[in-house]
Amino acid sequence: MTREAVRAAVLAALGEIAPEADLARLAPEAELRDALDLDSMDFLGFVQRLAAATGVEAPEADYARLATLAGCVDYFAARAR
Repeated sequence: MTREAVRAAVLAALGEIAPEADLARLAPEAELRDALDLDSMDFLGFVQRLAAATGVEAPEADYARLATLAGCVDYFAARAR
């Protein structure tokens, strides 16, 4: 997957979890949980949606690397085929 495709998948997953969020204004380095008011279940659902979209499973030990939009794109782009 290209970085652009991964970014689109991340934004689509976030849109499903937080449909009221203005994702166009989401800064790449903003903490997703704070910026979008995600609780732990929301975040888990987000990670599961990304796994389904990219074919990449992220272990819980790597969740800290998925804290921002930029981090998610970097993580999944490096692993998705």
